[in-house]
Amino acid sequence: MAVYETNRLSSGTGTAPGRFFRNTIEAVRAWNDARVTRKELSRLSDRELDDIGLARGDINRIRT
Repeated sequence: MAVYETNRLSSGTGTAPGRFFRNTIEAVRAWNDARVTRKELSRLSDRELDDIGLARGDINRIRT
């Protein structure tokens, strides 16, 4: 499952290249979090997925 991190970079004010870099890092982190979540959910059985209100087809719809 995804892990909640509290040490993410803020997207406050700064130079345009700095904001671009922060936004890029945040997008990669969000993509990776979703990838890890999909991978963990795909390891669950259909019964376990049903217990948390998901179907196997729902896993691929998880996005950033």
